[in-house]
Amino acid sequence: MSLHQDYRNEPILSYTSTDELARQKSALDDVRNRFGREYPCFINGEKITHGSSVIRSINPSNIDEVIGTFPSLSQEHVEQAMTAAYTAFETWSRTPAEERASYFFKAAQVMRDRRHEINAWMISEVGKNYVEADADTAEAIDFLEFYGREAIRYSKPQPVHQNEGEINQYFYIPLGVGVVISPWNFPFAIHAGMCTAAIVAGNCVIAKPASESPMMAWLFADIMHSVGLPKGVLNFITGNPKEIGDYMIDHPKTRFISFTGSMEIGLRINERAAKAQPGQKWIKRVVAEMGGKDAIIVDASANVDEAVQGVVAAAFGFQGQKCSACSRAIIHQDIYDEFVEKIVVETAKITVGDAKDNYRMGPVSSEKAQNKILEYIEIGKQEGRLIHGGKKAEGNGYYIEPTIIADVEPTARLAQEEIFGPVLAIIKAQDFEHSLTIANDSLFGLTGAIYTNNREYLERARQEFHVGNLYLNRKCTGALVGVHPFGGFNMSGTDSKAGSYDYLMLFMQGKSVAEKKK
Repeated sequence: MSLHQDYRNEPILSYTSTDELARQKSALDDVRNRFGREYPCFINGEKITHGSSVIRSINPSNIDEVIGTFPSLSQEHVEQAMTAAYTAFETWSRTPAEERASYFFKAAQVMRDRRHEINAWMISEVGKNYVEADADTAEAIDFLEFYGREAIRYSKPQPVHQNEGEINQYFYIPLGVGVVISPWNFPFAIHAGMCTAAIVAGNCVIAKPASESPMMAWLFADIMHSVGLPKGVLNFITGNPKEIGDYMIDHPKTRFISFTGSMEIGLRINERAAKAQPGQKWIKRVVAEMGGKDAIIVDASANVDEAVQGVVAAAFGFQGQKCSACSRAIIHQDIYDEFVEKIVVETAKITVGDAKDNYRMGPVSSEKAQNKILEYIEIGKQEGRLIHGGKKAEGNGYYIEPTIIADVEPTARLAQEEIFGPVLAIIKAQDFEHSLTIANDSLFGLTGAIYTNNREYLERARQEFHVGNLYLNRKCTGALVGVHPFGGFNMSGTDSKAGSYDYLMLFMQGKSVAEKKK
């Protein structure tokens, strides 16, 4: 397999042809016929079917439907997985990078072959529409292809100056056994990316997905099993976070934790990981992506129609459940009224309904998420002016109308706290300076965007808009692997930059060797 210069992003299906639509609908029919089955966890390549209880994956579009059930495992199971991973690490860590990468190149092809099936499970389990689901699957393929090439690149001799009388070397070795805790919002891509980066670098992992999306993580484990990944390298477990979460993080043999989720949980993981446990021989490494409160600035010189399109797409794509989603629109006072009028018209075009029928907006992820979002909407009604949406939408699922609150103060809760749903706060700014101040007044610093035709403002934003991923005259969502290295500043996490040429270094350590010449 050639190196990264031959890497290409996997094209995303548009579903504009009747053939694409027919294939996706057929795949949906097929997976729906398999709803309600029991699925195992994998420890050391063996199927684990029984736990203390079961986890039910519910279809958020129709809460009467069970996608599948998974065993809720115990601390004893975690211990088994840790033992299996450590045993496998002895061999896997010394396996040539080309061989390690080959498993992921094979798995990427399996994903292409099973693309519509994977999409169908995702549409069913987390409520993505067809394009959003396919983009998730395509990103997973990208991660496997990109990180596989990167592992090969990193395995080559690294440059060092030579000291007279010595042979000097510098190379990278894997860390050990890590815990991967993945989110439900990109349940296939992020899970696959986090696992792949750690494993292809030579580590072994215990992977625990969010309780809302175990099916997507199971699919990844099943695919890796199908291509022959050695036993113990990837151990897939499901369970109650309160029972097994802290146990995995605190375990003295855990070398690193790779986490994507909320700020609160990320900070808790970081705090627990910092405390050395009896028998622990290292400082645990934490790789964390913890969300955002992302803003799009629209300057007076901008094309308002383009800005409206970008804000609506970024705010309400996948029901606003992206850590990169626009939740604050900061609008120059000279175009404020025009923007407000036009965004209401554009948002009114959005339809909400069952994801299997490819509505533009489906359900939010869970009852808990639904209740939280509705509470924030009520707060927003007190803090600003409701101009669109504002309530639960019809249907036997977790449906919420795309909601816009205008005239929000920059310090209001709606402008400061992460909601993670289809709720947009519109804030009026006096000028560009004021816009930038508002945008940077946040605990977070993940993504941001600016629409302007003023070159000076674009350059100032490039330097002063304090986010890890900045977009100029385009929406703030839709990062591509290898193109837009993804990760944020401040409380958005450790700025790990997934999909970058730096990322695999987080799962390796450098070793310097000097040999005296004879």
